[in-house]
Amino acid sequence: MKTEKQLQGFAGEDMAANLLLQKGYRILERNWRCGHLEVDIIAENDDYLVIVEVKTRKSVVFGTPEVFVDTAKQRHLIRAAMCYAKFKEVTKEIRFDIISVVNSPECQEINHIENAFKPKW
Repeated sequence: MKTEKQLQGFAGEDMAANLLLQKGYRILERNWRCGHLEVDIIAENDDYLVIVEVKTRKSVVFGTPEVFVDTAKQRHLIRAAMCYAKFKEVTKEIRFDIISVVNSPECQEINHIENAFKPKW
């Protein structure tokens, strides 16, 4: 049985995927894994392969969801992107985005932050 936090996370990922589709992205993978590494959404547009971290919160009392993508999480996503690029023989430039979701009874807000951070390959 899924916890409330897991259900909230899944709902946020669904909202994020729908937003990307509305913007014309193609969703290639959801919850893609390489060993212990995981990427919430891997999408693409004409120019980029986009590695998307989705952060969902019920409130912004402790900060907006995107502030929780710290440097350790960024390194995790970069390693996962390298694994995916090698496995799928990706030739497109890779971009790292964050989709921040606040999903509460009082407020529903989604924010797509393109190029949220740059890797130091």
